[in-house]
Amino acid sequence: METQAMARARRWLADQGVSQVRDGWLSTEVPDVLLTAGQVAHSWAGDVFAEDVQATDQVRLAFGLLDLLDEYWVTCEIRFANKSAEGPLPADVLWDGYRQRLEAARDAEALTYSLWVDWFEDRDTAATAFAEVLGNDIDQVVAEPSEALLRRARRVLECSGPVPWPVKEPTYRTSVRLPALHPALFKGLRASYHDVYGDLEPAAALALLDQLDLPAGTQHLAELRRVLVEGHKNHYRSPRAWDDAIRSCS
Repeated sequence: METQAMARARRWLADQGVSQVRDGWLSTEVPDVLLTAGQVAHSWAGDVFAEDVQATDQVRLAFGLLDLLDEYWVTCEIRFANKSAEGPLPADVLWDGYRQRLEAARDAEALTYSLWVDWFEDRDTAATAFAEVLGNDIDQVVAEPSEALLRRARRVLECSGPVPWPVKEPTYRTSVRLPALHPALFKGLRASYHDVYGDLEPAAALALLDQLDLPAGTQHLAELRRVLVEGHKNHYRSPRAWDDAIRSCS
């Protein structure tokens, strides 16, 4: 079902001469060429932030375009605008846009990928981004775990590997209190070890891992526990440790 934000984005694209057809998109600039959603995002998403409207309206329009196209590149343009000379973007509208979509039932891969590789891998933005999309709300999630809040928490935990350990550990510790978050927290801990920019403290991570109630046969649980017991902080710092753990646990 098309939302108001998507409808506004569709009208804005129409003003740019871009319209959706059965198998893609058409532009009046090249009427004989069928465009993909990705091509539309790369060609027009940045223009949203050149519109002569308030920054809050620019951000809302950009998120509507993200909803309509479902393309990661739209999130790139949002971040570029935030870091531009005219930035930063209004934080309340920016992060509310992320939170709302992380809570929605529809697929959120573009958003979680954006958090992972852009906001969370950047040490200048990781703490703020993690706090805004989950850290500030984790007590509410645990106390009043609605489906929407759980959906957001799971998605953020799973892609939180690059977030600095001191930033995410308090949220991880609070998440342990809610068994419904244990599988997502396990994925977060595993990513904290395996991601190129993953960050964890082995002893603290092991203490959390040992509190998780996970299904029998959870893949890589034994291997992760072994490397943490041995004090390894990251797969790429000790590339043979994981292979050794696999052989030991098989």
